[in-house]
Amino acid sequence: MTHVRGRVWRHGKPVDDFVFSEISDCLAAEDTLVWCDIYDPDHEILTDLGDELALNAWAVEDALADAERTKAVVYKTHTFFTVYGVTVKSPAPEDMSESTLEIHRISGFVLPRGLITVRLSPHFDIDTVSRRFDELGGQEYGVGSLVHGLLDVIVDGHFDAVQALDDGIEGLEDDLFDGSARADLQRRTFQLRKDLVALRRVVLPMREVVTVIQHRRMDAKTAPELDPVYADLYDHVLRASEWTESLRDMVTTVFETNLSMQDARLNVVMKKLTGWAAIIAVPTAITGFYGQNVDYPGIDTVGGFVTSSAVIVLLVIVLFVMFRKRDWL
Repeated sequence: MTHVRGRVWRHGKPVDDFVFSEISDCLAAEDTLVWCDIYDPDHEILTDLGDELALNAWAVEDALADAERTKAVVYKTHTFFTVYGVTVKSPAPEDMSESTLEIHRISGFVLPRGLITVRLSPHFDIDTVSRRFDELGGQEYGVGSLVHGLLDVIVDGHFDAVQALDDGIEGLEDDLFDGSARADLQRRTFQLRKDLVALRRVVLPMREVVTVIQHRRMDAKTAPELDPVYADLYDHVLRASEWTESLRDMVTTVFETNLSMQDARLNVVMKKLTGWAAIIAVPTAITGFYGQNVDYPGIDTVGGFVTSSAVIVLLVIVLFVMFRKRDWL
C-alpha cells in the first residue's frame, strides 16, 4: 500500500498545506519548495506521477526496481539519484555471526522547486531527514538544501556503520590475541567481511553521486551559499570511503593472522608430539633389543635388569633436558 507524506515551504517558511493530488500546482508556484516522500509506491501511481511531472520513464522504472546501483543521472528538467542508507541494528544481535547492518534504498527526483523521494524499505528513519531539514534551516536556498539534508543523513549513517564495523574488528583482534580459542572467531570474521563488502558497495559510489549533484545543481547560480556545504559533504564522503578501505585491509589482516596463528599452534603441537615420540622411542629400542631370543650380558640376572633400566632412565632424562632447552616440549 502506497504511503505518502510531504512538506511545503513558502518564502523559506514551513506551511501545512501539502496535498499529494495538488503537487503539480505546488511545484509550479513561485517561492515555493516541496518535499514529497513516497513509501512502497504502487507502479501505477508512480507512473502517473511521472507523466504528470514529465519525469524520465526509465528513471521511474529504476525507482521501482528491486535492485539498483548507486548513481546520479541528470536529465533536462530534473535529476534522478539512487542512494543507500545504512543503519546499525540496535541492540546488536546475540549471535555476533549475524549481520549488524540494515541497508535501505532511497531514490530521488530533484525538480527545480521540489524533491520527491521514493523508498522501498519501511525501516529507514525518514523523520530524521525531516528534522535535519529544520536543523539546517536552509530552505530559503531552494531545493539544493533539501537534497543536501537527505544526503547528509545518508552519509552520517555510513559513518555510524563504519564505526560499528571498526569496533567489531577491534573485538576480533582482542579475541585473537587474548590466548583463548574462540570457536566462532572464523565465522565472525567472515560475517564482518560480508558486511564490509556490502557497505563498500554503497559507500564508494557516493563520491560520484555527490560530485554530480554538487557540480550540476539547477540552483547553482541562484544559491551559491550551498557550495561550501556540498564541499563539506563531499569531504565526509571521502573520509567514509577511505575509512571503509582501511577496514578492508584490517579485516584481511585479522583473517590472515588467525590462519597464521593456527598454523603456528599446529607446529607447536607437532613439535611436542615429535619430542615425546623421540623420548618414548628410547625405552622401546632398549627393551626391544633385550627382547631378542639370544643370550646377552646380564641375562637372567638382577644386575642386567638394573643396568638396562638405568640406561633407559638416563637417556630419557638427557633427551628431556635437551628438548626442553630447545623449547621442543
